[in-house]
Parts: sequence; structure tokens; C-alpha cells
Amino acid sequence: MSIFDVTLVATAFATLTVIMDPIGTVPVFLGLTARYSQPKQRRAAIQATSVSFGVILTFAILGGQILRLLHISMEALQLSGGVLLFLVAMELLMGTDSSSPDTGDEGVNVALVPLGTPLLAGPGSIVAVMVAVGQAGTNVGSWIAVIVAVVLAHIVMWLTMRFSLMLSRALGPGGIMLLTKISGLLLAAIATQLIMEGIFQFIASAKLS
Repeated sequence: MSIFDVTLVATAFATLTVIMDPIGTVPVFLGLTARYSQPKQRRAAIQATSVSFGVILTFAILGGQILRLLHISMEALQLSGGVLLFLVAMELLMGTDSSSPDTGDEGVNVALVPLGTPLLAGPGSIVAVMVAVGQAGTNVGSWIAVIVAVVLAHIVMWLTMRFSLMLSRALGPGGIMLLTKISGLLLAAIATQLIMEGIFQFIASAKLS
């Protein structure tokens, strides 16, 4: 069966978008690229999304093999992933200073580190994609749905960084903070759903065995 799974696209896209937090990335991107000219800022936006896309796509393709190699079940991944996403949600809701990553050496291209990874392609987004791939199974249509969701999420991230200065002026600090809190609340709900599904699937598999 290879029917295109619209629901999986919507779920994976929403999860990735909330984790990557496009609006919350605006002040980080502007801070890290403050000394850049506008053309260089645009290149940085492209580079950051490209690096993130490459890292996440790699884990989407090879994630299953990694799980099998380490003898990790899909239920365990969902449970641990849900806990991890919940911690990310708490950081968004509680306003910890994780949005100001260390830039390290000034000679380092900030579009690659820390923007591309770990800010965009961090543990949360990697786990979310691996969980989505696990839900897709061997269904070609579902696999295409996951890839489409990853592409759409990165297009949103690129557009947000591309027009970050405009968005920052339009929303203001209060608007960005409000949207970040809403994103944290949505991510907490998604994390809870993942944990519940992992528990139910573990119980079901235990009964079958």
C-alpha cells in the first residue's frame, strides 16, 4: 500500500515546526548574523537550512538501521523521544536561556554551527523524524509523506530567517515571546501524545508476546 498519508505529513510537519521554533529562531539568527551584510545573511539562511535538512534526512534514512544495530525498539524510541520533546517544551515555556547558544570561535561559520546544528537539527527534531519514519514503516506513500513534511518544515525555517528582520520589527519582543510560549504548549501536548502511544504500543506488544 503506497497511499500518500496526509495525516502523517500534517503531524510530522507540525512537530518539526514547533521543535525548530521558527519565530523563536528570529532573535537568535539576527544576533548571530548582526555583523553580516544582507546578502551574507541570506546566504547564512540558505546554509543553515541546508545543513539541517542534510542532517535530519540522514537520520530519517539511516535511523532504522541504527535502532536495529543498538537493539532499540520503536516503543522505547517513542517514550524517550516524548520525554526529550517535553523537556524542550519546558525550555520554551519556562524561558531558559537556551536560545542564545555559544558561537564559539569567531572564525566558525555560524550558519553551520550553531544555527544549522544543533539549533535546527537538534536532538528533538532528529528524534521526531525517526519516530515519524517508524510510524511510516515500509509504506512508500508514508515515507514520501515524511520527506515532504521535512522539506516543508525547512522551507518555513528558511523563509523565517530570510525575512527575520522584517518579522522582528512587525512582532516586537512581546509578540515573539507570546508565539514561543504557544509553541512550547503545543510541543508539550505532542510529547504527551508520543509518550501515551509508546506506552500503549508497549503493552500491546507485550500481550502478543
